[in-house]
Amino acid sequence: MFKLATFGDEISQDLNELVKICKQQKVGAVELRSTWNKGPHQLNKTEIKTIRDKFRDNGIKTCSIAAPFFKCDIDSPKEIQEHYDILNRCSELAHALGTKIVRGFTFWRKGDFDVYYQRILDNFVPVVKLAKKNKIIIGVENEAACFVGTGRQLGRFLSDVNSPLIRATWDPANEIHDNYFNETPFPTGFSFVKKYLIHFHMKDSIRMGESGKPECVPVGEGDINYWGQFKALKDMGYNGYVSLETHWRMKVAKMSEETVNRPGGAAYTAGAAESSIYCLQNIKKIIKSL
Repeated sequence: MFKLATFGDEISQDLNELVKICKQQKVGAVELRSTWNKGPHQLNKTEIKTIRDKFRDNGIKTCSIAAPFFKCDIDSPKEIQEHYDILNRCSELAHALGTKIVRGFTFWRKGDFDVYYQRILDNFVPVVKLAKKNKIIIGVENEAACFVGTGRQLGRFLSDVNSPLIRATWDPANEIHDNYFNETPFPTGFSFVKKYLIHFHMKDSIRMGESGKPECVPVGEGDINYWGQFKALKDMGYNGYVSLETHWRMKVAKMSEETVNRPGGAAYTAGAAESSIYCLQNIKKIIKSL
């Protein structure tokens, strides 16, 4: 059976507050994206030790390092090299905190997917070597702001990369925000990635008004069939983590597209705790009903 986790910065930037709420809500694992207003690749050795000891002493695991790897310009060799360095630092963090999963992306979207597709694949050749050297698994996330935004595209990409070290971090809500193929996240989008699944993100969205533009809502109250999605995970024997990435805020103004695409820090986390607690309650009800 899958296990429940949350992004740390969807609760708090403060480690003590994060641990307190995780224990209260019976969430057994955290996905690290930003802590103390620092990205995972920016943490120093003392800060990493503090996180490791705090989690260990409170029975909390680290399920994934939510690195911003390859959220960069595919046409910038300088940025690509910087992101190799980010991957190396996040790999060290993963080992220090007891996880093998580091998240990755497929470059900021610009132009036509098929025009850039081979270059995306070519850039992952050294990534496979780095993953092997660093003894990690890279969970590539479908992300609407990046080239690979849908389940269909992610399945094709992972098939062509053809490495057990490059797997899928499936985010069904991101399929709604991309919707290139106008396919439902579940079951259609999921059908393309399920055999590659290493990690799972939970947020929810609904298409609003005549334009159909998606907006984030509480998990379980949007367009994604989470009951069906969770049942599929259970039936296939997925025993990894489902990690809450709320995005929706209960009392804070809707976040800008820039903030959503580059999440992290105090501005992002404002109003997150109460919103995530509300979503966790919804999620637990869905899981209980399976």
